Amino acid sequence: MDRRRAELRETDALYIISVAARLVNLHPNTLRKYEREGFLEPSRLGGKLRLYSAENIARLRQIRYLAEERGLNLAGIDLALELTNRIRGIQALLDQGDGVELNRRVRIALAEMLEVLGTDGCHHGS
Repeated sequence: MDRRRAELRETDALYIISVAARLVNLHPNTLRKYEREGFLEPSRLGGKLRLYSAENIARLRQIRYLAEERGLNLAGIDLALELTNRIRGIQALLDQGDGVELNRRVRIALAEMLEVLGTDGCHHGS
């Protein structure tokens, strides 16, 4: 019985494209476009039916915010999503511990983020 409830909770977190589109107030074609752009990858049922997870919905909300509220184009959204992933990686590093090794790994991750933004990675004080 507990296993069945767990399965139902996982199933409840999956949405077909029309429901996902309504949840984020976007047209289903827009969701398809974002998938083609590589911004998200919904699961596929039978190779055809798209199933959007709660994580996909959160990402779509971020994409919508970046496009509508921040005015980013697709290239800007792509960059923002990449930096979001890198920041989450740094957060995960910080959760793993402390000390010299953590400091080194965080500095490397930050330098990689600066590289993505086209900087030389040197600290420029204010």
